[in-house]
Amino acid sequence: MAETAYLPRLRAEYDRKIKSQLTEKFGYDNVMQVPRLDKVVLNMGIGEAVNDRKKAETAAADLSLIAGQKAVVTYSRVAIATFKLRENQPIGCKVTLRKARMYEFIDRLVNVALPRVRDFRGLNPKSFDGRGNYSLGIKEHIIFPEIDFDKAGESWGMDITVCTTARTDDEARALLTAFNFPFRQ
Repeated sequence: MAETAYLPRLRAEYDRKIKSQLTEKFGYDNVMQVPRLDKVVLNMGIGEAVNDRKKAETAAADLSLIAGQKAVVTYSRVAIATFKLRENQPIGCKVTLRKARMYEFIDRLVNVALPRVRDFRGLNPKSFDGRGNYSLGIKEHIIFPEIDFDKAGESWGMDITVCTTARTDDEARALLTAFNFPFRQ
């Protein structure tokens, strides 16, 4: 049985509208110059995992639910006595999303998760790195609908990095604004 190609809603919108808008705005000569989303990296640092190994595994399971892809537990490389941290101890988890899963995640982030944040005033428009990548931090991972609020023992923060092929921050800002990222004015 042949597998049908599934095209996420945001990817279809990018192909249909956003690409031509960006070409018109920045005057690209070639279609390959138009910035596009490259990958999304989700990262959770679990400081309490130093005392309890199970917390890193629980966080990885929650991150896997959010991302729709298995998360990898990250381990410390060096020992730091002041933090009671030994080498090769679990300290967090991460997952990298590309293609269809990336577009699905961004769709859920912008339309479902961010509106659920308490006292949300918009994303910081200055969180670009100078090369067209955007990073944001979330204080509680329970804003995602995949996490059952009642069953979640603890709420952890997470970092989300959106990597684009844009060369400048202005191009990346235009791309993410076209994807409805709610930047502060």
